[in-house]
Amino acid sequence: MPKTAIIIGAGPAGLTAAYTLLKETDCIPLILEADTAVGGISRTVNHGGNRMDLGGHRFFTKNPEVEKLWQELMPLQGAPAMDDRLLNREKPLSPTGPDPEKEDRVMLIRDRVSRIYFRRRFFDYPISLQWNTIRSLGFFNTLKAGVGYVWAMLFKRKEVTLKDFMINRFGLPLYKMFFESYNEKLWGRNPDKIAPDWGAQRIKGLSLRKAISEMLKKALGIHNKGPVETSLIEQFSYPKFGPGQLYETMAKEIEAMGGTILFGKEVVRIGAAEGRVQWVETSDGQRYEGEVFFSSMPIKDLIAGMGDKVPPHIREIGCGLPYRDFMTVGLLVDKLKLKNGTGKKTLGDIVPDCWIYVQERDVQMGRIQIFNNWSPYLVKDPLHTVWVGLEYFCSEGDELWSLSDGDMIALAQRELEKMDIIAPGAVLDGVRLKVKKAYPAYFDTYERFGEVREYLNTFENIYCLGRNGQHRYNNMDHSMLTAMKAVQAMAGKGDKAAVWDVNTEEEYHEEKRA
Repeated sequence: MPKTAIIIGAGPAGLTAAYTLLKETDCIPLILEADTAVGGISRTVNHGGNRMDLGGHRFFTKNPEVEKLWQELMPLQGAPAMDDRLLNREKPLSPTGPDPEKEDRVMLIRDRVSRIYFRRRFFDYPISLQWNTIRSLGFFNTLKAGVGYVWAMLFKRKEVTLKDFMINRFGLPLYKMFFESYNEKLWGRNPDKIAPDWGAQRIKGLSLRKAISEMLKKALGIHNKGPVETSLIEQFSYPKFGPGQLYETMAKEIEAMGGTILFGKEVVRIGAAEGRVQWVETSDGQRYEGEVFFSSMPIKDLIAGMGDKVPPHIREIGCGLPYRDFMTVGLLVDKLKLKNGTGKKTLGDIVPDCWIYVQERDVQMGRIQIFNNWSPYLVKDPLHTVWVGLEYFCSEGDELWSLSDGDMIALAQRELEKMDIIAPGAVLDGVRLKVKKAYPAYFDTYERFGEVREYLNTFENIYCLGRNGQHRYNNMDHSMLTAMKAVQAMAGKGDKAAVWDVNTEEEYHEEKRA
C-alpha cells in the first residue's frame, strides 16, 4: 500500500517535496497549509490587476536538479516582446490557442539591475570604485574608503560577528556607509550583535576585490570560465506572471497526480513517541496520521508543538530562536521622479532597477521593488503607471507592524516623497501586506541551534525543509533542493545530513537580502 506523507507548508520546499514524492516514490502526499494560497513568501499577490512579488525572487541556480524542475514546469521563452498584446491593452495578454494558460507558463529572461540609493544618489550594487561612485562619494570619502579597504586586506579581523565579516571584505569606511544602517533596518540590531553565519550563507563570495575584478573583466571583454557570484550575474529567469505562477502550476500538477492540498490548516501539535512522529493536529482540531512527515514550519513552532516530551533545554533554545517579520506596501503611481540616465532601454523610460536598496538613514524603508522591470506582465497598465513594492522589516507587534493599513500606506508615500522619488499626488492606489517569520535570524539562542538539530534527527521519519524548517536564510532554490534531498533520504538514496548540508558550500552566495 502507498505510504501517506504529511507535508507541513505549501511553500517552495513543501510543494517540491510533494511533487518529487509523486514523481519518484509510491507515497501519496497530503499538504497542510496555514494560509489560503500556495508559495509562501514566494507567492504572487494580485491587487486590482497588478501583481506583487512579495520578496523579489530571481530564478537563478547552480543546481541542475532545480534548474530541470523549473524548466519542466515553465520552459524558458526569452525576453518579453513589446508587441500588441502588451502595448494595446484592448487585446488579451494570453496568446490565442487551445490552452492559453499553458502557453503563458513560460520563463522570461530579465536583465539584473540593482542599485543602492544613498545621499539621494544611485550607487552600484555590489559597490564598485567606478567613476560614478567616486564622483558621488567625493575625493576625500573615496580615498578614505580605499585606505580602509587596503587596511582590511592587510589586517584581517577574527570573524566573530557579522560586522567583522563585512569589514574583512569591504573595509570599515565602506561598511559604515553602505552596510551598517541597512542591516540594522533588516535585523533590528547592530551587526556587531549578529553571528557571521548570515554573511557566510548570503554574501560569502562577494567582496570589493571580486566586484572590481568582474568590472575590469567586463570592460576588457574577458568572459568568466568558472562559476559567477550570484550578485554579479547580469541576467536571470523569471515567470511571466511572477514566482507564484510557478508554484500555482506545481500545485495543479500535484493535485492532478493524486496529491492533496488543504488550506487554512495551521499545524499546532505534533505527536511523537519512540523515535517516530505519528500524527499532527491543526488549529481546527483535526488530526492527520502518516508514515512520513516533511516540515517547513518554523522550528520554533515545531518544537513548541511537540509539547512537554521535548527536553527542557531544547524547549528553551526553540523558544528563543529569533525571526524578523516583513511588510510590503504596494503603491501604484503615475510616474517616478527618478531619471533613467543609464542607457538601458525600459518601457516608459523608467529607471531599469528591479531592486533599489534604500541606504538613507532618515527613512525606515529598506528596499524598493519596481515590478514593471521584473516583468511588464505584472502591471495592469505598464505604459502609463509604475507599480512599486516598498519593503519594511519589523517585528510582529512593534510600532510599524501595528499601524493600520491606511497609516502604513501614508507613511510609505511620505517616505518616497521625502527621498524625492515621487511627487505629491502621484499615488493612484495602495495596499499593505504582512509576512510573519519571513527571515530566520542569527542571534539570541541561535548559537545553540546545533542541539535542536541533533534532537530532531532522533526522529527517523520527519525531515526539516526550507528556510524556516531549517532556521537557515536559504534562497528559493536551496529550499527546493532540501526537499529533493529529503525525498532521496526517505527512499534510502541519501541521509538527513545531506538535507541539512544544503547551502553550506563555500562558493554559493546571494544578495544582501532576498
